Amino acid sequence: MSTLSIKELSHPAGEVIKIASGKTLDLKSSGTITLPTGSVLQVKSFTGAGATSTSSTFVDIGVGGSITPSSTSSKILAIAHVGGCKTTGHASAHIALQIVRESTSILFFEGEAGYNAAANANSIGACSGIKLDSPSSTSAVNYKIQIKNQGGSSGSVACGGSGAISSITLMEVSA
Repeated sequence: MSTLSIKELSHPAGEVIKIASGKTLDLKSSGTITLPTGSVLQVKSFTGAGATSTSSTFVDIGVGGSITPSSTSSKILAIAHVGGCKTTGHASAHIALQIVRESTSILFFEGEAGYNAAANANSIGACSGIKLDSPSSTSAVNYKIQIKNQGGSSGSVACGGSGAISSITLMEVSA
């Protein structure tokens, strides 16, 4: 096997550098690779069935996981989707959700679609939230979704009923 060492590889304008059919360009070698800013470096996705809360404080819905950034300058794009949300038991109950990194809330969002103060059961469908986070870490970072009854009244809020799936997707993006 031969080793070819070059300082820079270029090509004439309008041309493309090609790899021969059946050959492999190994970008996982011991060297480093610099990708353009905004490149997705890794993707992790976690799903769960959701949870019910009667509390006016946030509780975990059991959907979350960790990602280990390759650089302290990397960003993490967190995409949370909570399916099958509804309220029951009190007319003013409505859902609040948050994405949490470790123990810090990084995005708060409410689900009031379909809210009807005269009803005791409000179907909200699904709620989603997206946050570009800067954890500044190369250690495993945990993200999760939490839910609470934002109405401050009795009753309950639920996500994931009737087989609906909730999920959080974490993408490491180069900065």
